[in-house]
Amino acid sequence: MALILCLYEQEVCGYPLSIFFIVVNEFCERFSYYGMRAVLVLYFRYFLRFDDDLATSIYHTFVALCYLTPILGAIVADSWLGKFKTIIYLSIVYAIGQVVMAVSAIHDITDTDRDGTPDNLTLHIVLSMVGLLLIALGTGGIKPCVAAFGGDQFQDHQAKQRSTFFSVFYLCINGGSLLSTIITPILRGQECGIHSQQKCYPLAFGVPAALMVVALVVFIIGSGMYHKTEPQGNIMLDVCKCIGFAIKNRFRHRSSSYPKRTHWMDWAEEKHEKLLIAQIKMVLKVLFLYIPLPMFWTLFDQKGSRWTLQATTMDGNFTVNPILILTLVPIMDSVVYPLIKKCGLNFTPLRRMTVGMFLAAMAFVAAALVQIQIDVSVYNTYIVWQFVSGLVKYSLMLSWPCMPRNRCSISIYIFSDPLLQTDDVMAKPEQGANMTDMNIHFQIIYTTFTITNGANTCKYSREFGFGSSYTLLIPSHFVWGPTCSESISGVEDIQPNSFHMGWQIPQYFLITCGEVVFSVTGLEFSYSQAPSNMKAVLQAGWLFTVAIGNFIVLIVAEIAQIEEQWAEFVLFASLLVAVCVIFSIMAYFYTYMDPAEIEAQFRDKDGTEESDKEELQMQKKDFVDHHNDDDEAKQSKM
Repeated sequence: MALILCLYEQEVCGYPLSIFFIVVNEFCERFSYYGMRAVLVLYFRYFLRFDDDLATSIYHTFVALCYLTPILGAIVADSWLGKFKTIIYLSIVYAIGQVVMAVSAIHDITDTDRDGTPDNLTLHIVLSMVGLLLIALGTGGIKPCVAAFGGDQFQDHQAKQRSTFFSVFYLCINGGSLLSTIITPILRGQECGIHSQQKCYPLAFGVPAALMVVALVVFIIGSGMYHKTEPQGNIMLDVCKCIGFAIKNRFRHRSSSYPKRTHWMDWAEEKHEKLLIAQIKMVLKVLFLYIPLPMFWTLFDQKGSRWTLQATTMDGNFTVNPILILTLVPIMDSVVYPLIKKCGLNFTPLRRMTVGMFLAAMAFVAAALVQIQIDVSVYNTYIVWQFVSGLVKYSLMLSWPCMPRNRCSISIYIFSDPLLQTDDVMAKPEQGANMTDMNIHFQIIYTTFTITNGANTCKYSREFGFGSSYTLLIPSHFVWGPTCSESISGVEDIQPNSFHMGWQIPQYFLITCGEVVFSVTGLEFSYSQAPSNMKAVLQAGWLFTVAIGNFIVLIVAEIAQIEEQWAEFVLFASLLVAVCVIFSIMAYFYTYMDPAEIEAQFRDKDGTEESDKEELQMQKKDFVDHHNDDDEAKQSKM
């Protein structure tokens, strides 16, 4: 016991030593999650052969589930197992899920004819769905526990270090995200297999699985150094019973003849402890503030959907959000916040969150301005093949209408009459001249054409700029053979679209600044305002706002049916500004609490009341004993 206490009290630069194990664990876990998610849609689309709509639906369902399961994890942690055991057990479930996903991507398992494609897709689909369900349960279950468990490691005199911890914690999230979103697509691009070489999804899923195992091992190694708070019974059941009784009792005494009470939860005093009622009041007070927050996540999460689609119509390629996060978090903590404090401004957590919401709205205004500029540019890439063979001239035209709301199409023409047309740009025509292996890398279309006359084939590869037009000519002296592609010549009729992705940097900068001052502050605020026995539950409530925000994206986009993308961006920005005003009013009337002080006051009152009851009982006992003695004395005289 003394050794454990000694380890717990060890500090490095003012921080508990145990914090470093938690930070490393979070980095590895986030690498595992975002790495797997980076190639998930591609896996659905090109390995499991789902269509675009089904792949997108399952992807968003999985992400939403990852932010709904924190409620379950928080209940288990605060009511039954405690945060430490919950993290251990659900991390094991998480790691198993990642391994199952990696196994589901091995095409050789069912590739009996060894042609490189699985013959029993049902087995792979079942394995992948089981894996995703386990991952959602694991990652969601530990989300509210890890941050709250890290906060538990700090003592009362380390309030400043605890505040910095949440910034470092968020830094690790984005550090893992940055590396994984770069590395796992590279791993997927490799070719692997036992009997045939295909895109290496097993490696792309296997590395994140290995990182999750590393995260679990690192967390277990630090076990002896952690401060582990014990769960305090089934707190959620007690909370539900208390709230239910308060509502029922208030309804029963709704008549004006009954005196009013300060708070509607006070109607539970007849049955439940005042300490529990006070704790519920604190939680409800914070949850009420959470009501407007999903709108921020509605805008924020579109940087992975709408903004990515916007980037496909532009020139260039870059990854900016995680890099900005890694840069801005320390700048905010070390420069901006201290400077604001020196200026005499009281930049409270709720004011920071309000500023973060406003910055996110401005980011969408910037995105709308970029979209307007894109809309005046050329959207189609045309590639015209001229086949000259004797007196017959063949033309193949690739039409690439890549407006975000449109599908792309391939058409093969003989004298302008369509011979074959398909809606899938990745599909290979089943007959006629073949155009295969098209990969879209933002605005660059890298295409390999296979030219055949039945007996011979010739492959020609070239990059085509987005929004351009080319004419490629096969001359009459064309000769089949290894160097056949060298005789093919091309002319650029229209130059590619040159509107560069760099114009997206302002919107990414604004949304990232908003994320730093909103999300990091929100994590810290949720922890600091939560009662000691409900910290994980309140963290789960914070994460639940993310899930609601993702659903709002689908609902608003479906109801609005806005054809112009810039107008949709303006709509979302306007909604967030309105919500920002409402939140600022709510924040103005919010009174910050010290849960530990409030709990201590009620414990002292309960202790005083208990001692008063004991003293009263003792007085009654003395009175009864004295009365009995008098009766015995009278009887003895008689």
